[in-house]
Amino acid sequence: MRIKITADSTCDLSPKVLEAHDIAVVPLYVVKGGRVFRDGVDITPTEIFKYVEETGRYPSTAAVSPYDYDVHFEKYAAGYDAVIHVSLGSDFSQCHRNALAAAAKYKNVYVFDSKNLSTGQGLLTLEAARMAERGLNPENILQELQLLRDKVETSFLLDRLDYIYKGGRCSLATALGANILHLRTCVEVSGGRMMVKKKYRGSYESAVAAYIRDRLAGRRDVRRGTVFVTHSGVPRSVVQAARSALLRSADFNEVLETRAGCAVSCHCGPMTLGVLFMTE
Repeated sequence: MRIKITADSTCDLSPKVLEAHDIAVVPLYVVKGGRVFRDGVDITPTEIFKYVEETGRYPSTAAVSPYDYDVHFEKYAAGYDAVIHVSLGSDFSQCHRNALAAAAKYKNVYVFDSKNLSTGQGLLTLEAARMAERGLNPENILQELQLLRDKVETSFLLDRLDYIYKGGRCSLATALGANILHLRTCVEVSGGRMMVKKKYRGSYESAVAAYIRDRLAGRRDVRRGTVFVTHSGVPRSVVQAARSALLRSADFNEVLETRAGCAVSCHCGPMTLGVLFMTE
């Protein structure tokens, strides 16, 4: 059985991973300066950050339209026995509902709500692709994804909160307090929503090490499979600090580093790094 796995561009999987597992992505939109761009196609996170620094204005994101999903699904519906699309969490965007609307005309297209974002969504997308490669049928893949969905742990350490505040995901008081006190803030996905959690003092590099230690140290419920280190373009020293902290805190079989795409970067800003993994 030939099954095509696809996902919204917010899955933040690297081109190498996408190619290795034949995963196709649908780009969300980024609205900047009155113009509309496609995430990862004709705009980059670096361009977004430069625009904010130069203008003081913040781009926004827009969902994939039902028409775009229809065009996307039409590419694969006839050539595959089934298409499984792993969407950005339904509480973050209209994407899931638009994908469902477009999929209604196809008997072999299934839309799965990841209830997550970035490589939290990417973990589920990658698992779906691996299950398809092992020959599972669509129903079994969807059942397994349902079981795995609540086991994904998604969190990020943010250096600044102005982006997430402009995106409506934290209060002005929280953003101002973190900036005034020079705090680095951990945000995590809980119940399909992004929540502000613990705050850290000190340099960003030391905060990253403490954040990873807090997420992983002493835990016995962490799945030893794949962990993602996903960031919006931090210095290599910070990535190395993250990798070292991971090795000290847990024993993963695979550590994959990925660069956050435009949609996630619009809401989290520069100097953002997260570790994303599954529990047993």
